[in-house]
Amino acid sequence: MSGAQAYAAALVDDPVNREKDDFYPTHPGATEALLSVEQFDAFVWEPACGEGDMSRVLEAHDYSVLSEDLIDRGYGNTGHDFLLAQNLKAKSVVTNPPFKLALEFCEHAISLGAHKTAMFLRLAFLEGIKRKTFFEKHPPARVWVMSRRVPMQRGRLSQKGDGHGVMAFAWFVWERGFTGAPTVGFLDWKDHAPPTKETEQRREAEVVV
Repeated sequence: MSGAQAYAAALVDDPVNREKDDFYPTHPGATEALLSVEQFDAFVWEPACGEGDMSRVLEAHDYSVLSEDLIDRGYGNTGHDFLLAQNLKAKSVVTNPPFKLALEFCEHAISLGAHKTAMFLRLAFLEGIKRKTFFEKHPPARVWVMSRRVPMQRGRLSQKGDGHGVMAFAWFVWERGFTGAPTVGFLDWKDHAPPTKETEQRREAEVVV
């Protein structure tokens, strides 16, 4: 499949090949990029932790993280449906929600009273009549567009250390009490991505030469 074909396929809803629970792990470079421009309360709630890829990055930056998920993927506290939570478990909520429940996750985090919410979402989340109404009521403080498309793979963490994805993503950040127009900024995940074995080997080869 060519790059253009892969891009076109990513834009079409494909229920047959789509990951059953919308599990698309977050490349650590994307979380590192967020933490280069945003700070959170010391205790963070990650309610869709998957295999812990985002939680581990947060913990490496000295955040205490409550990692939960509805599905058991061998990490965190499982069997917890974020959309059924009735109490705020931490002042900051940081997550990559299931694509099909993205709006519901944003609405619920805000309704619970989160002081700060950061959601890793498709850039196309900006579109839509329902979301227009939501944004008018709850404008994000900042939208951090990922200038280089983040490697994202269905059901597993992408191993494309130097590659790129086919979908445009951004970090949407809400702050309780914020009003006005959001600020738009730009981040490159690759500037913050931890080195892979391949990049380390290439750097070592370059030093030898």
